[in-house]
Amino acid sequence: MKKNWQSYRPGSFYDELINENGQPRPVSRRLVNQLQKISDDDMAMRRSAFDIIPRPIPAKEWQTISAGLIQRTRALNCFINDIYNEQKILADGVVPADIVLNSPNYKKQCRGIKPPFGVWAHICGTDLVRNSDGKFYVLEDNLRVPSGVSYMLENREITKRVLPDIFENHNILPVDDYPSKLYTMLASLSPRQRKRPCIVVLTPGIYNSAYFEHAFLAQGMGAQLVEGSDLFVSEDDIVYMRTVDGRERVDVIYRRIDDEFLDPEEFRKDSALGVPGVVRAWKAGNVAIANAPGSGVADDKVVYAFVPDMIRYYLKEEPLVNNVKTYLCMNKEDREYVIANIEKLVVKPANESGGYGLLVGPKATKSQHREFIKLINKEPRNYVAQPTLSLSTAPIYVDGKVEPRHLDLRPFILQARKSWVTPGGLTRVALVKGSLVVNSSQGGGSKDTWIVE
Repeated sequence: MKKNWQSYRPGSFYDELINENGQPRPVSRRLVNQLQKISDDDMAMRRSAFDIIPRPIPAKEWQTISAGLIQRTRALNCFINDIYNEQKILADGVVPADIVLNSPNYKKQCRGIKPPFGVWAHICGTDLVRNSDGKFYVLEDNLRVPSGVSYMLENREITKRVLPDIFENHNILPVDDYPSKLYTMLASLSPRQRKRPCIVVLTPGIYNSAYFEHAFLAQGMGAQLVEGSDLFVSEDDIVYMRTVDGRERVDVIYRRIDDEFLDPEEFRKDSALGVPGVVRAWKAGNVAIANAPGSGVADDKVVYAFVPDMIRYYLKEEPLVNNVKTYLCMNKEDREYVIANIEKLVVKPANESGGYGLLVGPKATKSQHREFIKLINKEPRNYVAQPTLSLSTAPIYVDGKVEPRHLDLRPFILQARKSWVTPGGLTRVALVKGSLVVNSSQGGGSKDTWIVE
């Protein structure tokens, strides 16, 4: 394996393991030295189970990132709570009112609600990228039903099995306590003071792409995995679960269903996935829902551009982790710049996820550029643009060689009375050589993330 590492060249990109001189970074020196001792045959055998080369990050660097993520999530929750109540940030002109009130994710049904601790988005998955300057930047926030945490946990379990010797020789912060941290956070939301509140994970069902994760987390927390038909709301606005022993009152719903399908009384009338009356029970304070309905108002790529201003407005602090420079196509000056420089930019729709509907300017054709210019001119509010970042790389083992691939990182932040950040998160890898699209729905993979002390 040693010769593979000697020929490994990430080019002009910041690489997580190897520096610009071809030498291992301090945090990865021991890891690379041990990987070099594994034979090609052994590496191929282990590779069949997993992308086995982990991504190490120094714990000292992670402290700042973690503090920045907590700061950001606090500000976002202040924003959501404000939007559905006093709307001070709109009155003060910090965020334009029409951006928020005309967003498809703004749910007027949630006006006047003040959930426990003023927190709406209890589980947040924030996507980070490291640019060529070596710094991490926030690419986007996922506040509705963020997914991927089960892959983070599975990756760690597989690494322990496939590379036990290497794992034991590093001081790596654990992630396997996530289900217990999630349970404690959810239990703190219970409207009834009980030693063991009834918590359920509400799933759309077995055909949902994240169903494995729903089942995995329910089992890890010792909670019930339910579908909408398993729950009902009584006339006095109490949520009950149907069981073989009769009905059981539900205290907390960890919902993995989008707002639109959550309650046919409030949102889509034709939804067969949700629970009629569950929003009514939530408004009455008889059940907690995480993430709360309406949280998606801050999960908009146009609203994202204003998060640094939210941090200054609500917390009176400067952001610890910066946004990526973002052009709002609804602004005439920004729109003209984007159209004139579309071949250099990444253009994204404001409310898509999973890597769908975006244009990577340098990789697109002239015809695709023209098509996106039409879309931007037709619906400027629906598009933002960002510079094409030099996403950092990390090595993967493929076809008997070690090659660089671009990646991002999705840590998970839990917030109720207190906040907690996973030590690391889900590193998503663009498995196609040269690709910048890391989403699993677009053929991306993942690898274990080590926070190394």
